[in-house]
Amino acid sequence: MGAFKGGADWRKAMAYRFDKSQDTVQDDVRDIAAELIDKAIAASRRRGDAERTVHNLRKSCKKLRGLIRLVRPVFAEYHAENAAFRAAGRGLSHLRDTAVLIQTYDHLLETCDDQVDRARFAPVRRQLTLQHKQASRQADLAHRLEEFREHFSAARRRVDRWRLSEDGFDAIEPGLARSYKAARRAMAAASENTTAEAVHDWRKRVKDHWYHAHLLTPIWPKQMRTSRVVAKDLSELLGLHHDLEVFSVHLTEHELAGAADVETLTALARQRQQAIANEAFLMGARLLAEPTRHMTARWKSYWHTWRSDEPRDAALAA
Repeated sequence: MGAFKGGADWRKAMAYRFDKSQDTVQDDVRDIAAELIDKAIAASRRRGDAERTVHNLRKSCKKLRGLIRLVRPVFAEYHAENAAFRAAGRGLSHLRDTAVLIQTYDHLLETCDDQVDRARFAPVRRQLTLQHKQASRQADLAHRLEEFREHFSAARRRVDRWRLSEDGFDAIEPGLARSYKAARRAMAAASENTTAEAVHDWRKRVKDHWYHAHLLTPIWPKQMRTSRVVAKDLSELLGLHHDLEVFSVHLTEHELAGAADVETLTALARQRQQAIANEAFLMGARLLAEPTRHMTARWKSYWHTWRSDEPRDAALAA
């Protein structure tokens, strides 16, 4: 894909993290959301690579959902806002989905290059490319982007009225604990029954933890960077597991090749999924090793040290 015009500057400008200069967590959450929304609306109006634009706008929706999930227990409007951001992203999904099928095919063939004759499956890629081009023509992207802007403009008007019922770490701790515990439980469920659905659910919970580590990076940048990077890597690994599942189903449902070739590609996808699962469980066992209460207590101590000018007082407060 071509580079998104202005994409690097956009990502750099969007810090997506808490700011010590803010008086309250409520102010911080509002400002982070407002910046995400404003930048996304502006990006939706730029000319450039359509696929990259769609990808980045959908990422904005997911970041916003990760942000409000961190304060979910103290944010009365969580469910309504989460549904609104999910709907905004869903309207852009089809174009991105067909692009991911091509990327997944390329990954699978590259990974299994020594096991297959790539020329044999070239017609499959051609079919995927044709489907993507057709989706691009039918997407009416200008209309979908206009709908996206309407969703986000409405959300932008609501952001300044968002209210949190707690402040300080009390506003963060319940949501942080809830998401982390959910990630641990989802990992255990996927370990007991490694279905595509269970792995995909685990991926969503790991992604929440990734967003939360990103938002809280300033409380101890070096330490939080480790959590953030590992959570991101694990999320992307589990995402690939899901993409391979979608690819396998798509192969069969759309009859993109003869039965023998579909069977071969599906078997390769299952083999790759198993390798991914093995790697993911090792990574997850490290990332999610701590009991929830220990993790939240540790991050709470980082928070108080960060917020205080007196380290000794911060240690006592924790």
